Amino acid sequence: MAGLIEDYALIGDMQTAALVCRDGSADWLCLPRFDSPAVFAGLLGSEHHGFWRIGPAHAEGTRPPAANRRHYRGESLILESEWDVPGHGTVRVIDFMPTADGRAPQLVRIVKGVTGRVRMRSTLHATAHYGQHTAAQRVIDGRTAFSVGTGALWLDTSADVTVGAGGDFTIGEGDSVTFTLTWRPRTWHPDPAPAPLPADARDALLRTEAYWQRWAAQSAYRGPYTQAVTRSALTLKALIFAQSGAPVAAPTTSLPEDIGGIRNWDYRCTWLRDAALTMIALLSLGYLDEARAWRAWLVRVIARDLENLQIMYGIAGERTLSETELDWLPGYENSAPVRIGNGAATQLQLDVYGEVIDALYQAHLAGLEPDPDATRLMEGLVIQLEECWRTPDEGIWEVRGPRRHFVHSKVMAWVAFDRIVKLIEAEAAAGPLQRWRELRDTIWREVCEKGYDPVRNTFTQSYGSKELDASLLLIPQVGFLPPDDKRVIGTIEAIQRELSTPDGFILRYPTEGDNAGVDGLPGDEGAFLLCTFWMADDLAMIGRVDEARQLFENLLSLCSDLGLLAEEWDPKLKRQVGNYPQAFSHIGLILVAVRRFSTPEPLSLPMQRSTEPARPVTPAHQ
Repeated sequence: MAGLIEDYALIGDMQTAALVCRDGSADWLCLPRFDSPAVFAGLLGSEHHGFWRIGPAHAEGTRPPAANRRHYRGESLILESEWDVPGHGTVRVIDFMPTADGRAPQLVRIVKGVTGRVRMRSTLHATAHYGQHTAAQRVIDGRTAFSVGTGALWLDTSADVTVGAGGDFTIGEGDSVTFTLTWRPRTWHPDPAPAPLPADARDALLRTEAYWQRWAAQSAYRGPYTQAVTRSALTLKALIFAQSGAPVAAPTTSLPEDIGGIRNWDYRCTWLRDAALTMIALLSLGYLDEARAWRAWLVRVIARDLENLQIMYGIAGERTLSETELDWLPGYENSAPVRIGNGAATQLQLDVYGEVIDALYQAHLAGLEPDPDATRLMEGLVIQLEECWRTPDEGIWEVRGPRRHFVHSKVMAWVAFDRIVKLIEAEAAAGPLQRWRELRDTIWREVCEKGYDPVRNTFTQSYGSKELDASLLLIPQVGFLPPDDKRVIGTIEAIQRELSTPDGFILRYPTEGDNAGVDGLPGDEGAFLLCTFWMADDLAMIGRVDEARQLFENLLSLCSDLGLLAEEWDPKLKRQVGNYPQAFSHIGLILVAVRRFSTPEPLSLPMQRSTEPARPVTPAHQ
């Protein structure tokens, strides 16, 4: 049985990632990419579906012991876990994936004796295609290889075990034993693939530590939350596929938003929205290389086919992301179905135009060198948006019910025109300036008329609806209205009143339990962590700084002991839920810390740089 979601540590090489539990079990690993089939899928089922545990030997039929301590080594993705074994001693396991640098993915595990002598056990069960089949195993020249579909895993170890795939060994004080699992394309059918050279674990460790430490040191954040911000930045960096520059929303699929429910989705894709916000967060910390690489991916993937724009793609630009259910997997804590691929890829989500253009605008303000192809791409997106902004869509939350005129979608359409107008004014883009200014104002007036409820003094989820939506918290953050506007304050207070959990965290929108709600799905979900970060940001914007800080610190208290956040927090079960670690949550953490809690003064905030001046309130809204 898998551990709690927050019991898992993330290790990765910017090609893929593994999740390692407190008991030393790697229960999730897809190879060779984030979106490849899992060779360890125990996270979504049982040990039968694949895992690799290294930890103190334990009696058959008992649960493996959890580590007494664990931490990341400095500012890196190198995990160190320690067990104190009564009457025997203390042992440390170091887990990491060497940074890619063109190398094949590897999972390296180093066991070190700290004190005494401890009996250890390594048990590896590799599978093919998400645990559907046990991987065929062969010993070739004294090395163990596993066939996992399109590739092979080669296991090398210095441990004195009978079979490389598993066995007990004793580690004494000062001793060190290494295990390396290396992926290679193709299997031995009909002939063995060339075997990888055994890894130099010590060299890989030093190289990997130096890489992460060097990258983390570039962060421009200075403030009281440096540790949390740095860990979040490292997490975002780990989720970027190095070969293309495209980030995944999370490295997992089907971790449930509702334990035991059906709200289980594959997040190992590149959403234009999530990627744009990832870049805005990294830009706020001074990282330009990642924005440059993503911009190149964006131009390569979507510029030639704007008329068929999708809201998400595969990490190398793949368009086909068919959603499939894996019926042999019972799901995390029996939360089924387990899905791969994502049917939302074909949805219309108007807000992505605004988020992409805003991210490119922020890159321009941050000093990223101009790129003519990216400029033409922005201009093309705005031309396309002219034709479709009045269309109802599925919105930011990807509802699987009827399309609506979502207020957030229209606000982000306004953002798209606002940013392109500013770029044209700065002679950094071209286009019909006056026409786009007028269209920006038209959208503004329509949202204020059709998306605002003057009786309750709040904007609503969609035109004519009574429901609230946490995405409305972005209205002041993107500059659509100033924070002191009474409609903004009314919206913030309404969301706090109607979408808060008892502990003050924010739901995305109302759900209907067993009945299908506005999103077309039955079941409830937890508080959405990004939305709660938005609330903290808004509270600070309207002068309630102490309350904002308290909410922000309450959010930090939800982080795992390693500083990681899933997508949501279940207020009843008091645990993290949803895919993990979730880029959205770490984006929210970074942006609030940078905007509101930097020293000696806040860094320039991307989404605050282009605040639109207050506009007159129409008589109907006074």
